[in-house]
Amino acid sequence: MTETTAAQWPSLTDLRARLTGRELTADGLLSACLDRIGDVDPLVRAVLALDPTARAQAAESDSRLAAGRARPLEGVPVLVKDNIDTAGLASTAGSRLLAGAPPSADADVVIRLRRAGAVVVGKTNLSEWGNFRSTGGVEGWSAVGGQTRNPHALDHSPGGSSSGSAVAVVTGMVPLALGTETDGSIVVPAALNGVVGVKPALGLLPGRGIVPVSRVQDTAGVLAPSVVDAATCLAALTGGPAVRPIPARGLRIGLWHGRRMNDAVLTGVARVAERLRAAGVVVVPVELPWDAPPLIAGMDALLAEFRIGLDGYLAARGGPVTSLAELVEGNREDAVELSLFGQDVLERAAEVTEEQLAGASAKRAQARWWARDAIGAVLADHALAGIVAPTSEPAWRLSPEGDPPTRNTSTIPAMAGVPNVTVPTGFLDHLPFGMSVFGPRDTFEALTLAAAVEAVCGDRRAPRLSEA
Repeated sequence: MTETTAAQWPSLTDLRARLTGRELTADGLLSACLDRIGDVDPLVRAVLALDPTARAQAAESDSRLAAGRARPLEGVPVLVKDNIDTAGLASTAGSRLLAGAPPSADADVVIRLRRAGAVVVGKTNLSEWGNFRSTGGVEGWSAVGGQTRNPHALDHSPGGSSSGSAVAVVTGMVPLALGTETDGSIVVPAALNGVVGVKPALGLLPGRGIVPVSRVQDTAGVLAPSVVDAATCLAALTGGPAVRPIPARGLRIGLWHGRRMNDAVLTGVARVAERLRAAGVVVVPVELPWDAPPLIAGMDALLAEFRIGLDGYLAARGGPVTSLAELVEGNREDAVELSLFGQDVLERAAEVTEEQLAGASAKRAQARWWARDAIGAVLADHALAGIVAPTSEPAWRLSPEGDPPTRNTSTIPAMAGVPNVTVPTGFLDHLPFGMSVFGPRDTFEALTLAAAVEAVCGDRRAPRLSEA
């Protein structure tokens, strides 16, 4: 075999073996990705910009491969969410106010990606400003990239905010993509589109050069076809260990149903629990608390953290918008930006007082320790290796009136700063359904547990690319 088609990728391990064995060239692999993007992206609008240097990157990879100097991700095409800086390329966070004025330097995580030998193919669409713009917003929509669509049902939401990255992977545009998460922005679109999404532990990957929602809760992460593929990417970026599935038999795993999930989700959870028990897993029903004061404290902290972080990012980047106040005013003067929904979250953040800014750190600490204690107590009380929970309700129909209220389980692990891995575990009707795995504080320990769950319950299918 000399080339491959991008619609159904072999594992990342197989791709790397074919590249190093010269059965496949980096340029040929890039061509397969670009062909697939050309065929599929007009339907789903996952790709916001293509990198004109991608061919040159692939040629450099082929030279290193030919010389036997391959790096861990040598020649592997990757798409990057457009709130992660790439020198000279897009990096708009979905906003027209940043379009046409790209940053001059790569984000640190992109520097690591390039050092690992990956080929940066381009940038993916997202929920504008990381979905931190409006309480009435539409996930997967940005003024720059338009509306990304769920490839399993084109009239349904892809989730957000890493919508383009999830859709790009499940449709075979690339074997890997980077996203970011503050609370649910990787794991929810991964679950809604039927791919693996990994939100690492806070601090595993560097945050410089990422458009912030919260400098102390944001993290970059990986979207991939399988847990092992995602772990391979993270190991290449961090020097972490390889991850291999461990036997499921004998594991003790907590099962949390989430809060007030609908009947379809509960049916999916029961199906997963049955499979785990049949594989010899001890499944223990558990509950996690949902206390209002720390949750409210976490949201209050987010508003202040967003103001501080975005002002700092915009000022350092330079360009047409240098502060949150200028961003709010610029949106008011742009008919496209406010054509579908408003910016009440941005406006609230811009009005944060000095007193609120001063109190943000204490509120963040309150929320984080509450969440860590909640998870830790459940693990300790039941001697559990981890917790599984439905990541989200299935995708909803797109509507110009905004997204309906939906429930997910990402908030507690996000606030705690622990890793969260979602695994595709089948379908509810024609829509993907994913289960989250969290609990361990070490990312690679969580990935090992998720790989065991995936080996028993994993169920990923090619998208329909048609309306429901």
